[in-house]
Amino acid sequence: MEIDGEIKKKKVFESLGSGPARALSRVEKDLYEELGYKDDADCAILVFETTKLPNEEVMELIAKKCGVSPSNTYACCAPTACLCGSIQVASRIVETGIHKLHELHFPLDVIKYGFGTTTIAPIAKDDLKAMGVTNDSLIATGSVYYTIEADKEKQEELWELIKKAPSNTSSSYGKPFIETFKEVDYKFYDIDPGLFAPALYTVNNSKTGKTISAGDINNDLLKLSYGLF
Repeated sequence: MEIDGEIKKKKVFESLGSGPARALSRVEKDLYEELGYKDDADCAILVFETTKLPNEEVMELIAKKCGVSPSNTYACCAPTACLCGSIQVASRIVETGIHKLHELHFPLDVIKYGFGTTTIAPIAKDDLKAMGVTNDSLIATGSVYYTIEADKEKQEELWELIKKAPSNTSSSYGKPFIETFKEVDYKFYDIDPGLFAPALYTVNNSKTGKTISAGDINNDLLKLSYGLF
């Protein structure tokens, strides 16, 4: 908005957002260009981790960013500290695993199939604690399986990258996420990004028939996070 002849930003809504609208808006332009992916859907859908509904101004901005009509723009809202919040974080396990591989410069085009499992975190009493237990579900017990197609000559190089992918390779690994978060004064980006990965990777190369497994399921860490004794 304009104040005394100057354009100033006004915060009207704040929330983490995920969903197919991100692909339409192409906020991560370089990533989509690298992947060679373009979405041409005529509707936009976002899931916000919040109890507050976005107002008309926010929805119009999302529609504009996505190049669709406001009438075809939809938002689902749920706080992290609810059943939907726990489920939507758990459902990202395959994506989380691929994101870590991408950070390690693993060639994503060799990945043909993937599936994963993890625990659905118990509902926490507030969103901060919910952030802790939902992240620990992935970090401590998340398991992913990918089928790749890679030449034999490239396999060992890819295996070495897989070994670096699990959460337990991170310098921030070993305690409940909420404790790690507190130690960095709740500055999310001060946490080693390598922590945000599944606990266990299993990768099968269909071209060679070879399979590698890296990482470990840490039930003790999960119990500590969940408060199970």
